[in-house]
Amino acid sequence: MSEIVKDTAERIRILQVQGARNVAIAAVKAIQTLAEKTRAKNKAAFLSELKEAQTIFVASRETEPLMRNAIRFINTKVQSAGTEKVAELSRLVFSAAEQFLTDLDTSREYISEIGAKRIHEGMVIFTHCHSSTVTRMIAKAKKQGKTFKVICTETRPAFQGRITAKELLDLGIETTFIVDSAARTFIGDADLVVVGADAITSEGNVVNKIGTSAIAVLAYEARKPFYAVSELLKFDPETLGGECEKIEQRNTVEIWSEAPSKLTLRNPAFDVTPNRYIHGLICEEGIIAPQAVVEVMRRRYPWIFLV
Repeated sequence: MSEIVKDTAERIRILQVQGARNVAIAAVKAIQTLAEKTRAKNKAAFLSELKEAQTIFVASRETEPLMRNAIRFINTKVQSAGTEKVAELSRLVFSAAEQFLTDLDTSREYISEIGAKRIHEGMVIFTHCHSSTVTRMIAKAKKQGKTFKVICTETRPAFQGRITAKELLDLGIETTFIVDSAARTFIGDADLVVVGADAITSEGNVVNKIGTSAIAVLAYEARKPFYAVSELLKFDPETLGGECEKIEQRNTVEIWSEAPSKLTLRNPAFDVTPNRYIHGLICEEGIIAPQAVVEVMRRRYPWIFLV
C-alpha cells in the first residue's frame, strides 16, 4: 500500500486535516497518487489496492460520508470500466477524481447562490461551528450588497467558531461571537439559523458538530427557521439499511487535559439533528424537505447506491 495513503489517513485521524470537504479532497488526491504509482499487474490487483485504500480511509474518521462517497465514486468507475489494462484504469482514477472534485466545487457555488437568496437586508444570522459552504453562502449575500449581521458560537472544545468569526470579519460582516451555552440567550435576536453538515441520513436527519441539535431545538422553540447547508454528496447510503451514522468520539484531553483520575469524560464530536427541526436542506438540488433526500439522491446520484 502506498505510503501516501497511510500518511494522509493518519493526518485525517489526528485532525491535521479538518472539514468534510478538505478531508475528501485529501483522500482523493492520495488515491490519485496511489493509482499513478501502482505496481498492480491486472485489474483485480488494482481494484484490491483501491479497496484497501478505501478501508484505511474509512477507519481514519468515522463520520465522513463525503470522503467515503468520493472513494465510492472512483471505485464504481473502475469496476464498471470495460478495460483490463492497468495504465488505462490508472488514468480513469485520475479523471474520475477530477470529475468528483469539479462537481463538488460546482455544487458549492450553486448552493451559495441558492442560500444567499434566503438572506435579506437587515437580517441577523445565527450559525454554529465552521462550514466553508455556509461561509461561501454568506459571502455571496455580502457580495450582492446586502447588509446583515452574524452571531456565531465558539464551538467547544476545538473552537472552530473562531475560524468562522475571522472569515466573517475578513468579509467585512458585523459579527458577534458567543460561548456555546449562550445560544438560548441570543437565538431570539436571529432571523435565520444556518449550519453545515457532516452527514445526512436516509431519514433526512443531519449529523453536524456537537451542539447543533440543541441549537435546532432552540430555533424551533423560538420559531426561527433552521436550515442545513450541505452538498448532497454528504448523504450516507449505509443508513438506508437501518444503520445509524457513527458518531466519532474524540480524545478527552480536548476537554480537560489534567482531569481527576476517577472522572469519566466524554467527547462526542457530532450529534444528530432530527428532520422535524430542519426547515430545509439547502443543497445543489435547491431547497428540499429533508425527508425527500433519498428520492433526490436516487435521481441525481444513482451510483452512490451501487458500491
